[in-house]
Amino acid sequence: MPFALLSPCEYREEIRKSRFLALAAPVASAAEAQAFIATASDPGASHNCWAWKVGDQYRFSDDGEPGGTAGRPILAAIEAQDCDQVAVLVIRWYGGIQLGTGGLARAYGGAANKCLQTAERKALIARDRYRCHCLFAELPLLKPRLAELDSLLESETYDASGAELQLAVPPQRTAELQRLLADISRGRIELQLR
Repeated sequence: MPFALLSPCEYREEIRKSRFLALAAPVASAAEAQAFIATASDPGASHNCWAWKVGDQYRFSDDGEPGGTAGRPILAAIEAQDCDQVAVLVIRWYGGIQLGTGGLARAYGGAANKCLQTAERKALIARDRYRCHCLFAELPLLKPRLAELDSLLESETYDASGAELQLAVPPQRTAELQRLLADISRGRIELQLR
């Protein structure tokens, strides 16, 4: 089950006189990930290497380090920790001693891995998206019960008779929610995939 970070975190380490600072943050989109990297990067550092993953999208950068020694190991750490919706930036201040390609990969991947291990995380629940229309009298009967079904109310649009609801529902709870809606509305409300 994939995890997302609850809040940003960091990890510091010194390896053969080079200082490494790993920063990780939760992100919801590619644009958010790039904004985090741009904001957190240190222009005075030797290298600002990073990777991010949001769903099926991912990117990474070695920022001048030999190819495959920084960005890919950071991405591998994200995947090893089963994280999603996360950006990790590892900043290096060169200390004058060469680490070699294997040493660089271990340093960048290790810093990212240790940073993510210390992070507070929450499980990401896969949800299907549905819509339905409820009358005003039905809304107070439905809304409090959504949390019990691990379902989210993503939006509601009101009209003259009630509201069009956009719901995110775990697949294993869909039948239960459909029964609840049928009970509340005497069989009138049906979930529609969106």
